[in-house]
Amino acid sequence: MFTKETLAFLGDLKANNTRDWFTENKARYTLHVKDAAKVFCDDLASRLAARYGTDVTAKMFRIHRDLRFSKDKTPFNAHVHIGFGDAATGAAWMFGLHPDELKIGYGLFAFDKQRLALWRDVVAGSAGDKLTDLLEDARQNGLRIPEPELKRVPSPYPADHPNATLLRHKGLAVWQDAFHLDHALGHDAGTRIADALRAFDPLRNWMVEHLPA
Repeated sequence: MFTKETLAFLGDLKANNTRDWFTENKARYTLHVKDAAKVFCDDLASRLAARYGTDVTAKMFRIHRDLRFSKDKTPFNAHVHIGFGDAATGAAWMFGLHPDELKIGYGLFAFDKQRLALWRDVVAGSAGDKLTDLLEDARQNGLRIPEPELKRVPSPYPADHPNATLLRHKGLAVWQDAFHLDHALGHDAGTRIADALRAFDPLRNWMVEHLPA
């Protein structure tokens, strides 16, 4: 499981983001990040699968940054990002551990072409009204919904459609930022994070009903 040593490594990496430094400290990375993440992933994935009765697949994103299209050439990600894929919806529970911050979330960053068409058809109707209310409740409870990707409502829907904001989304994820950092540390982290992820149950329930995988 993650510990304060994990946070110390991530903080040091943030301050010394070079290949030479990483090579010198790779043993710390292996022990406190890579191996710790595997234990955490197995634990939380099994808890989510048991609770929701679905297959859950954990994926830890690479520590090596993709530099091909980035002006920022620092080689490593000074964070741990893990997605726990939800087979029932095709979305994922998300976990982001930074040196001084923890983020959790649920959703799908981008719908594929087929699901995008279904999404628009669904949110254009009464299910979209329900989702609008659900997301407003989420905001009132301190969750964050990113702004839609499109500036205009896509055709053939009118610009003044009641659910115009939803129609402008090309994916949907809900986040809880600045979550309790210590919840991610120690042997009980899987239990604490699993409990915290219940905050996203309303969105998941909506997706199971209206946008299943």
